[in-house]
Formats: sequence, structure tokens, C-alpha cells
Amino acid sequence: MHLVQTMAYTGERPWHGLGNKLSPHQPIEEWKKNAGMDWSIEASEVRYITGSNHVGVISAFPAQRVLYRSDTKAPLAVVSRRFQVVQPGEILEFYRDLTAHNGFELETAGVLREGRKFWALARTGQSTTLKGRDRVDGYLLLATACDGTLATTAQFTSIRVVCNNTLSIALGNASGAIKVPHRSQFDQDAVKRQLGITVSSWDGFVGRMKALAERAVDADSAEVLLRRVFTYTDPTNRLAVVNEQALSSVRALYEGGGRGAQMASSRRTAWGLLNSVTEYVDHHRRARSDDHRRDAAWFGQGAQIKQRAWDEAMKLVA
Repeated sequence: MHLVQTMAYTGERPWHGLGNKLSPHQPIEEWKKNAGMDWSIEASEVRYITGSNHVGVISAFPAQRVLYRSDTKAPLAVVSRRFQVVQPGEILEFYRDLTAHNGFELETAGVLREGRKFWALARTGQSTTLKGRDRVDGYLLLATACDGTLATTAQFTSIRVVCNNTLSIALGNASGAIKVPHRSQFDQDAVKRQLGITVSSWDGFVGRMKALAERAVDADSAEVLLRRVFTYTDPTNRLAVVNEQALSSVRALYEGGGRGAQMASSRRTAWGLLNSVTEYVDHHRRARSDDHRRDAAWFGQGAQIKQRAWDEAMKLVA
């Protein structure tokens, strides 16, 4: 089952083999059309019918609104009147000046779950190579949802080329995301100003990656770290439980099975250990489909696992 409804991309075919391929440096208008983001979210008041067999009086419920697509009229969500809608086109407009003047280049954009969620991902132009061969590129991801499942989120992300692993770039002591809840108006200039403070965070991130690639990790230390990452609290009895299946999968990736695991930057290093977790989350973790796995790896439980792995790895080089 595909969560992705429509998408456009440049470069390599994306994770699920779908989408419209664009040549580089296309205008935002072409991206909107090919990514299926050239429609808008409309709102209507909620109405209901009282009476038997749905024959009776039509009444309104003014506290809520129905959001629906302008093109297909398909319903998207029921939200409160205070809910601030972010349009699909706004997600791409965010990148207009960044691609025109700042050297950014859109790489993927599209619509998930019939139009309830949409995103765009652009390469920032920043890149580094660890130990001569292991290249990591910088990206900026912007995504939102109109059904309340995701605040409008802008986050710097790195992608390791050898395995296509994604990792949020931590900004100082905070996580690498700027979130605008749907109670507030999405102000793209304000978000860019906040991101502007953090563009220099790439240099700090490179320093941390290099430190991880230099930090040797023996088998016992690796086991201890992975157990911390994959320990959960069981909601039924509040006891700590280790996900042994995930642990075993990640251990196999770290010990040589992972993409890029034999590189000098990765073999028996903290960087290799971190990437064994990110590869598991991005490519191997059980999910209903590749789309569900990617959604969780960017925004859901997978992203939380990667953040825990990053936090634990950082302790090794503190």
C-alpha cells in the first residue's frame, strides 16, 4: 500500500520507484504541477442531518470545519475553526528564493495520504567526505499535514550517499527541527530567519561526524549502546523491554552487513554504529510499506529511534 499519492524528483529514482522525473533547476511552477501540489485546501462548515433514515433537518456545527481538496472535492479532515491551513503550494514556495539565490536545489516533493500530508526536500549545497570516501550531503526538509498529525516542520537533514540514510541535524543542544503548530500562522520568512541562525550548524555537525568516525567502539560498548537505544517501556506493565529482534538486525548491519559498513569511517567506529541504526530505521524496520517506513523515519517513531541513537553516540565523543 502506497502512502505517496503523487511526487516529483530529480536525480536517482526515489525509494519506491514512483514519481515524475524532472531535469534539474526546474521552476517552482513545474514542481507544483509534477508533484501534484497545484491544488488548494478549501474549508466548509460541518453539517449533519437529524431524523430517522437520514431524512430530516440539516443543521450546522459551527465550531468545526471540513477541509477538502479544491480539485477532487475529496474530504481531508475535520478541524476546529482556529486551525490554520498551510497550502501544498506554500511548501514549495518556501524554496523559491532559496533555489533562486542560495544555491538550494529541490530533489523530491509530493503528497501523502490523499493530500493530508505533503513535503519537499532540497539539497542545501553543503557536503563533506569522511576519511576520503564516505560522503554526506546536507538537505532541508519542509513538511506539514492538514489532519493535525504533523505541525509544519522545517528541519535540516543529512543524507549519507553510500546508503541513503537520513539523519536530522541537531542544532546546538536542540533537535534540528523548527515546528509551527497549526494554531499559529505559518510565516515562511520567520521560519527562514530561525533557520538562518542554524545554517552554520552544518559545520558543527561535520565536526561531530568526524569525531564519531575517529572514535573506536569495541563489541561490548556497541552492545551496551544498542541496548539503550532499543529499550522501551511496556505500556501495559510499565516494565523496560528490549526489542531483541531490532537489536539483532542492527548488530548484523554494524558487523559488516550494512551498506558502507566496511568503509574506514565505519568499521568498528561510533559513526558506523550510528549508521547501522539509521540504516535499520530507513530501510529494514518492519512497516506496512516503504512509504510507511519513510514516513516513520522522517516524522514518527523511527525518527525518535534515530534521535536516541544520536544522543547515545554523542556521549561517546563528549
